[in-house]
Amino acid sequence: MDTPYGSGPAPVWERPEPRPRAAPVPLSRDKIAAVAIRLADAHGLDGLSVRKIATELGVGPMRLYDYVSNRSELLDLMVDVVYAGIAEVTPHSEWRATVLAVTHATRKAALDHEWFADLLGGRPHLGPHALAVGEATAAALSRAPGVRSIDDLQRALGALNSFVIGAVRREVTERRTARATGTDEAAWQAGLGPYLTRMLETGRYPTVARLVIDGAHLDAEETFDHNLTTVLDGITGLRADPGRRS
Repeated sequence: MDTPYGSGPAPVWERPEPRPRAAPVPLSRDKIAAVAIRLADAHGLDGLSVRKIATELGVGPMRLYDYVSNRSELLDLMVDVVYAGIAEVTPHSEWRATVLAVTHATRKAALDHEWFADLLGGRPHLGPHALAVGEATAAALSRAPGVRSIDDLQRALGALNSFVIGAVRREVTERRTARATGTDEAAWQAGLGPYLTRMLETGRYPTVARLVIDGAHLDAEETFDHNLTTVLDGITGLRADPGRRS
């Protein structure tokens, strides 16, 4: 089956399921994706393989290739299952409430499935549920006061996505680092304390010193919400005419 955009196989979402055949274990793409997500949640993407999925399902590895052609298609299916949960967010009549709901749901999905954060910002996510999330976000932002044209909308989406991807990846990375070192943040800081003290006492890093000494430990969710609000305020605020010199 060719795609409407050119030759080549159709995306995995548009290909019909293989015809059922007599076998002790019935398969479907939904079952394969569910097992793959469970393995990735437990062991990360590096611990994911067709052989392990087949073992969990009680079938031979070659049977899975009737349903997915390669690892990329498997990841596409997994990602779209996660987006299905994000897409359950109920749109609000007010644009900002919708954007906040979708982005917080995206953060929660990435914290529940850390491998999902690794795939954000990589190859395009074009499954039906990913497109539904993209549509809800774009439709909401298109109603924002500062978004007057398609160019404004593209820039607004770019700014929002860059923030969400960066914030979520950083939070997931910090969680992984804490697990890998077996210490909490306070213990990690205590271990680096002597080094930081020596460096900050040189006087070369006064602003960093203020952040280290006076800065409070901020709650991750509150920080995400505050920074997201700042981004949305910037998107909707009045911008100077780009042709005007300050």
